[in-house]
Amino acid sequence: MWLRLFVASAWLAFQLGAIVYARFVPARYFCWAPYDTQTEYWVTVKQGGRELTPAEIRARYRRGAHGFDNRSPQNTIDIFQQAEERYHRRDPARIEMRYRVNGHVDGQWRWGPTTE
Repeated sequence: MWLRLFVASAWLAFQLGAIVYARFVPARYFCWAPYDTQTEYWVTVKQGGRELTPAEIRARYRRGAHGFDNRSPQNTIDIFQQAEERYHRRDPARIEMRYRVNGHVDGQWRWGPTTE
């Protein structure tokens, strides 16, 4: 009985710790706390000296050139960055993303080579 109580208490303490931790980091992947952020984003990608079309962006990243995500902007940033790091090392692109959080906080993010 004490072992079960200890395991249950440890599990709940871990989850509470994850919730508190998630309040202070940009990405919240391992926390079941509700997503309280709405991110709208716009992406432009330059690769090989030219700007990719929205269809090419969708094919390359499986995300649209403009879209919404109900999580933090870091989630969308991670999707684009990981695609470049994992699948496009031989053909790098310059990514510029503008985003708006909850309709009023604007931000920018850039990735990749600065000159082509």
